[in-house]
Amino acid sequence: MKPSRKLAVTGAHYGARDWLAQRVTAVFMLIYLVALVGVVGVQMPQDYAAWKSIFQHQGLRIATFIFFLCLYWHAWIGMRNILMDYVHPLGIRLTVQIAVIASLLFYAVWAAEILWS
Repeated sequence: MKPSRKLAVTGAHYGARDWLAQRVTAVFMLIYLVALVGVVGVQMPQDYAAWKSIFQHQGLRIATFIFFLCLYWHAWIGMRNILMDYVHPLGIRLTVQIAVIASLLFYAVWAAEILWS
């Protein structure tokens, strides 16, 4: 009789969910970037004041914030998967994952502060 192998249980269907989330966030970011290029192409800002006036519109601020949230979620999925695949010591992996989460939350708050200040 063969000795039983101990399998690590990590959950089911994480790969499909992560794949879909990265595709959806990428599509949202692409739509935003195309729209932003269109707005900038029409406005042709030449100085800081002109750039600032573009982002005075509440809709563009919200779209920009959603863009950044999609960017951070997209980055988190990628970093988490890289860390899970290549950093095997649990303590180091969790420490780096917490550092990544803290950084992304900091950037989200910073983006909100810039957009609404």
